[in-house]
Amino acid sequence: GMGWALLCVGLLLAVYTLLRHGLRSAPRPRARPDLRGRTAIVTGGSSGIGAATALELARCGARVILATRSARRGEAAASRIRRETGNNQVQFMHLDLASLRSVRAFASTFLRQEPQLHLLINNAGVSTGGTTEDGFSLPFQVNHLGHFLLTQLLLERLRSCAPSRVVIVASSAHCAGRLRPESLGRPPSGLFSTFQDYCDSKLANVLHARELATREEGTQVTCYAVHPGFVNTSLFRHAPLWLKPLLLPLAWLLFLDASEGAQVVLDCATQDGLEPLSGRYFTDSGPRLPWPAGRDDRLARALWEGSERLVGL
Repeated sequence: GMGWALLCVGLLLAVYTLLRHGLRSAPRPRARPDLRGRTAIVTGGSSGIGAATALELARCGARVILATRSARRGEAAASRIRRETGNNQVQFMHLDLASLRSVRAFASTFLRQEPQLHLLINNAGVSTGGTTEDGFSLPFQVNHLGHFLLTQLLLERLRSCAPSRVVIVASSAHCAGRLRPESLGRPPSGLFSTFQDYCDSKLANVLHARELATREEGTQVTCYAVHPGFVNTSLFRHAPLWLKPLLLPLAWLLFLDASEGAQVVLDCATQDGLEPLSGRYFTDSGPRLPWPAGRDDRLARALWEGSERLVGL
């Protein structure tokens, strides 16, 4: 009996390993440029894709600011990255995207303390429902509005240090996004409202990159929206309980780990010659056409004007 049980377990493990490696192509190691003398901000840089991105930028010699909400996790991540890379130019700075007041405070502190900015990685994201202190839906504010305000407040600095880049971590979930300019920032109704809200915020990410690229044409500030792939990050903390037993094995089997997901983000941040593709949407196989709503220039402009109004610019 014991022998059979062991054999079964062995077979299951073998099948699992084959599946995991067969279904996911191994990431190709990429050469990254020397980034000494360049400064990067990574929002949500203490875990997941943000931490993996920050680690690699630090490894290339960049000065990296981890802009995160938790001082404990931010400081720990910064010291871990300094230790792993031998690069002492890695700092934590407090940023809570669910508070527009915090976004403004972060930007003014950063501009006062840091003379340069070459890379802004708008990576932080949440998938839970809720409302912020500013009265907006939580995913819409953290994933889009807070980043929109942050980008606007830092844009002058990005221009003065050009060529510089903004990378916005979006998602293929934008395919289900529906943005109505008249109700921006209000949580959608219905059974799957939290999921809808998340998809809407990801559509906003794709359109933000598109419109920013249009407005910054000729300034040498370029912008890219990125789908990092299906990455096994802490976003799943917020899945409904009944869904977790289904999601977790799937996540382990099929999803990338954070350092694999960070590769596309790093490509858009560092690869030479991407300037003509400013405003485009990237996946791990290069530039891709987003879903039709993600190419709607009228919607992109309406979103921009609505976002300016909501954040008081």
